[in-house]
Amino acid sequence: MLTGSGPVVLAVLYLLIVLSVASWGVVLYKARQILTTRRASEAFIELFWETRNLTEVSRACGGLPASPVAEVFTAGYEELVRLRNQKKAAADEGLGTELGGVANVERAMRRAASLERTNLEKMLTFLATTASTAPFIGLFGTVWGIMNSFRGLSVAGGSTLQAVAPGISEALVATAAGLAAAIPALVAYNHFARRTRVIAGEMDNFISDFLNIAERHFLG
Repeated sequence: MLTGSGPVVLAVLYLLIVLSVASWGVVLYKARQILTTRRASEAFIELFWETRNLTEVSRACGGLPASPVAEVFTAGYEELVRLRNQKKAAADEGLGTELGGVANVERAMRRAASLERTNLEKMLTFLATTASTAPFIGLFGTVWGIMNSFRGLSVAGGSTLQAVAPGISEALVATAAGLAAAIPALVAYNHFARRTRVIAGEMDNFISDFLNIAERHFLG
């Protein structure tokens, strides 16, 4: 069927093969990234609640570079240290000590969480685009192939189903290829989008817990 297809249908099939291979590559990459991220975040959250010493937790973050929650903590901890140092310096000089407090820490952590979420959502757009466009690309190849089949039938002067059946079956391969590329991409996109939302929720929950600790013990 492929050898008998026209150049347009073949070009569509090659494009769909490229999209399918690329989307599977993205699926494998994102699966590894999400798995590594989830394990690192779970390890960090366990470490955070067991240690209860922000300085020690900060040192331990160097061993958890894949954890978005750890990156959010680092941003908040650094801002907290900076605020405390400024507050101490201002008090020593007899100046006012109102420096924004917990709001500054929250902004720093929200900014870090936004960057981490953007990193987690990287390449998901490609999966969504493949899932939405591949069926239409395949349909275009099918329509083009059927048009050529009927045009050839009119030129040959035949009118039997046997005359157009081979061309139509060749054209329908493009639709099947489009669905084969789109369905895995759609399933993977929904799965990874859900996992990203779960990790984003973990970051939001951690920000709330950290701000409560910071306000109660350091910025109160």
